[in-house]
This record gives sequence, structure tokens and C-alpha cells, in this order.
Amino acid sequence: MAADSTVISNTENLMKYMSLDQRGRVQAEYIWIDAVGGTRSKTKTLSKPVKSVDELPEWNFDGSSTGQAPGDNSDVYLRPVAFFPDPFRQGDNILVLCETWDSDGSPNKFNYRHDAARLMETNAKEEFWFGLEQEYTLLGTDGWPYGWPRGGFPGAQGPYYCGVGTGKVYCRDIVEAHYRACLYAGINISGINAEVMPSQWEYQVGPCPGIDSKFDSPFLMNFPIHELTGVEVGDHLWMSRFILHRVAEEFGVRISFEPKPIKGEWNGAGLHSNVSTASTRAEGGMKAIEAAMKKLEARHIEHIAVYGEGNEERLTGRHETGNIDKFSYGVADRGGSIRIPRQVAKDGKGYFEDRRPASNADPYQITGIIVETMCGGL
Repeated sequence: MAADSTVISNTENLMKYMSLDQRGRVQAEYIWIDAVGGTRSKTKTLSKPVKSVDELPEWNFDGSSTGQAPGDNSDVYLRPVAFFPDPFRQGDNILVLCETWDSDGSPNKFNYRHDAARLMETNAKEEFWFGLEQEYTLLGTDGWPYGWPRGGFPGAQGPYYCGVGTGKVYCRDIVEAHYRACLYAGINISGINAEVMPSQWEYQVGPCPGIDSKFDSPFLMNFPIHELTGVEVGDHLWMSRFILHRVAEEFGVRISFEPKPIKGEWNGAGLHSNVSTASTRAEGGMKAIEAAMKKLEARHIEHIAVYGEGNEERLTGRHETGNIDKFSYGVADRGGSIRIPRQVAKDGKGYFEDRRPASNADPYQITGIIVETMCGGL
């Protein structure tokens, strides 16, 4: 039993304490991104509930233990940039997303949000909208996909995508728990589905065409949610990743964002990025989309460089991917670098889907370089 307790939280016993009075104080979980694209966190007690990010104090951590600073100058500072209702502790408790800053007042070299925010602000007139499709794989504690025969393989791909029923989907309980926790936290999560490889799922974050992304629930009146900018969709995606890892803790399951977790004839995992601007959404927007394709092609190598580690194993030109060495695009083509939805081609305006980013890519880097490329000249 002792060994099990190191893997699965004893939530039933924990719940006896979660209803205890906090005496007006608030638990704030400070969350940041480390050197390898993981999330880290620690908790600070606040004297009262907060209504603005400006009320949250700066904090620090040992950057030498997260790969973000040398041991002889290890303090890295946490600057709160967004906060969300905490679905685990609930009440007035919050999850606080932070940027990392060095002691000399400069952004830490792994603080990709800072540059993305600057790019979004500089090009605000373009009115970029992003929708990110986060794929991930659920693994057992042995590192093998959950529900697969130990060391073996299930039946070939086919029945699993958007599947229903035993033997077709795995870990729906975790997926549903994550979905509800994101909704509670005010994450702009717009949907979920089982993916092509068994034990692989996807959820989507960000505004969709024709859907208002504002949350009007009175429960969230102290947590303003509004139309997401490029940097804010990154905030929501990172927070959703943290929540996913945190939920999976309680089920004894590991979350993998590796782009090719199982080698061979299995689909990889991506972070497909849907992009539109005021120009692409306007009448005649296909011209703006065609112009964007030329710019994206010219910087293909630069985009691939920031689109995730291990992506070369996924972008092979097979299993619904384009080839990593060649830029391509087409209408309804899931084997291209960029897919233009058929409805967009029919309407002559709308958005496009960049299918190149890997599931472990940083959303700030993705959105940042897309803005930089589309707003720059050839």
C-alpha cells in the first residue's frame, strides 16, 4: 500500500480536510514553465481574495533546480500575468500563471511569453485569432500507453478516432475530469475528442468562428474572461496543460506531449494551430491567406526550429502529416504543412490550420513566429 500512495493521491481522505475554514486566507498556486517545457508550481498564502493580477506579489524560486539559472546566481523571479479559479482547492483559491525573470531585470531565456506579448501588441491592428488543438497520450506508470497490452499492441488504427465503447477508448474519466476542471477555471476550452491512436486524446483551446468566447457565468464575475489575444490563448493552453497533469496525478496516469510516443504505424501528436486575421476573415480573405502561404513557405525552416522537440519523427509525410523538409498547403489536405478548410475555400474567407507544430511545442513561440512572419515583408 505504501508504494501505491506514491503514485495515486488518496483523494477520499484528502477531501475531509478540503472543507476546513481557511480563516479568510487564500491559497495561490504559482505556476511557471521550466527549461524543458514542463510546468512547475508552489503555493503562497495570501491574506485575502484578489480581484486583479496587480494585487499578486512577485515571488522567486531556485532556478538551478529547474535548469533556468546557474547555481551561483540561482534566484529567478516569478511575475504573475494571469490567474484562474482553482478547480482543486476551489473557493477563493487561485491558480497563478507567471513569467520568469532574471535578477538583472531581463526576461529569463525560457520566458517566451514576453516576446510573444510584444509581437501581439505591435501588430494588434491585424486582430489575430488563434485556436490550438492540443493532442496528448495517456501512459501507465510503466511508460506504455494506458490500456494497451503490456509491451504489445492493440488492433490497427481505425476504430479509435472519436470512438465510443470499451476497447475503443481509454481513460475517458480523466478526459472528462480535465474538461470540467478547465471549465471551472475559466479556461477557454472549446471541445474534446478521442484521437486516431488509442489512448490519445485532443482538446481545443481558443476562439472559434462564430462563437463568443466570453464567459458570462456569475461564478466567474471576479475572474474576467474576454476575447483571447494570441498571448492569452497561450496562457490558457499552458494552464490547461498544468490542470491535465494535476488531474492525472489522482488517477495514477502519466501525460505525454511527445510528438511520436510510439514508433511505427501509429499517428503522432500535434498542436495544430488555427490562424485568422481581420484580413483573412473579411470578404475576399482568400487573397490574404494565399499571401500568408508565400510568407510561411519562405520561413519554413525557422518555424520548424520552434515547433517542438522530436518533431522530425512525426513530420514524415505519413500519418496525416506533411514532410518536415518541404512546405506544402492545400484545401482539405491533412497531408500538407497547412490545411485550408474546404468551407473556407468555398466562402472565400476565414482561417487556415498550421499542422506542423508538435504537441510539445510552446504556444507562445508558435503564435509569436506566425505573427512575425505574416506581418513581415517578403
